[in-house]
Order: sequence, then structure tokens, then C-alpha cells
Amino acid sequence: MNDLDLLARLQTLVRAVARDEVMPRYQKVAAGKKHDGSLFTEADLASQQALAVLLPRLAPHPVLGEEMTAEEQQALWDSNPGGLWVVDPIDGTTNFVHGLPYFAISVALMRAGKSTLGVVYVPVLDECFAAAAGHGAWLNDQPIRNDEAPAHIADAVAVVEPKYLGGHLPARVVSTAPFGSLRNYGASTIDWCYLAAGRFDLMLHGAQRLWDYAAGALIASEAGCVLGTLHGVDYWSDTLWSRSAVAARNDALFGPWRQWVDQNR
Repeated sequence: MNDLDLLARLQTLVRAVARDEVMPRYQKVAAGKKHDGSLFTEADLASQQALAVLLPRLAPHPVLGEEMTAEEQQALWDSNPGGLWVVDPIDGTTNFVHGLPYFAISVALMRAGKSTLGVVYVPVLDECFAAAAGHGAWLNDQPIRNDEAPAHIADAVAVVEPKYLGGHLPARVVSTAPFGSLRNYGASTIDWCYLAAGRFDLMLHGAQRLWDYAAGALIASEAGCVLGTLHGVDYWSDTLWSRSAVAARNDALFGPWRQWVDQNR
């Protein structure tokens, strides 16, 4: 099976898990807290368990999910360079718990440390973003056209997660930033997809986990977005488990955005 055929089947699978395991529990389950203070629900666990069963049937690779221990995740990463499913069973769990529609299921197939397939499905909106490395990106099977970006950064809409930025950046983002409007909706996987689709023009995040970026960053990249990190290195070679993101829809926006971020850290 080639990657495009696999991607089509992956989208069908993710939609089915959302239908069967996630949406029946929306606004109906209580939340608990993990050791790091973040929320999880029965829906997160049910979604991950379903994906852990179904994905290896699609392609015979192990599944690394958010709801595993750090030791389990590291062991899976180290022992499966030839292929590994990376899953966020519900990204935006806090939104999910509070009845906000900004949450998604994210699945990526990674090979040799890079994402080759990615799907992010937003079930409340029935929007399925997908990409295959070297083949492009799609929204509900229609190619994503990342054109008509603002000509000037002053007109751009930015999505920024200030929590992990450190230094002076959080304060300066809200006081002296060069863009026109600021958003933060609490689901990194969707942020990437909205950047890809031109709903956001700029992105800044201090530290995303592997499952936060594995699918979304591929979708953005295949849509023509420009990706970097706070460390100024190739995006896909930066820190694995806590990767920063400085991104824009095109080179014309990325240049001044990158310069402003570097000058205000």
C-alpha cells in the first residue's frame, strides 16, 4: 500500500474513533489530573485504546500515545526507528471537558525521526486535515491552498502559547508584538492546521510535546508554511520531547517574525 492510500484509510479510521469513542462522551465525562497537573478523561483513554488496536492493523507499527508513561514513550521511540504511530487521543482535553469545540484527534506515522503521514480531525466541525510528506496537504480531501497571505506582518493574525516561552517574550507578545491580532485556543494540533489553512498567519510556542506537533507540523509544512524553532535550527532536528515552534505561512512573513522573536527574547 502506498502512502496516499494509507493516508486515505487513516482518515477513515480516525473519523471512526472520534464517532465511536470521543463524541459520545463529549460533555458527559468527569476529568482527572495527571502527575503534571494536566487533565485527562475516560474519553482520552478510550480513544487511545482504540487507536492502539486499530492503527497496527493499518500498518504494522507500534503506537506511542500521550497517555503512556515517559519511560514507555522513550522505549518505543528508541526501538522503532523504522516506523511508529504517534497519537494524541484528544488534544485540547481542557476544552473538551469544558464543552468548548476546539479539540482534535491527532495521528502521525513517523519514520527515521520525521513525520511521513499526518491526520488531525476536529470532530465538532467535521474537519479532517491530512498530509503525506512530499505529496501535499488536504482539508476534507480538498487540497489546502496557502495563498493570499497578508503582505505585511502588521496585518497578520498570530496564535501564541506564552506559557513556555520564558524570558521577556510573554510580556512583549501582548504589548509590543508586530502583528495585528492575537489568538490562543488551547490545542496545538489545531493551531498547526489553522496555520496551514491560512486561518492564522504566524505561530509561536515555547515547548510542544511530540504528539502536539508530529501530525500538525507536517500538515503545515506540506501546505507551504515555513517552520523554525527558538533555537534557530532545522525544525525536524530540534529537541524531540519539548520542541519550540516559530512558524509563518510564507517566507515573507517568517523573516520579520523570526527577527522580532529573536530581538525580544
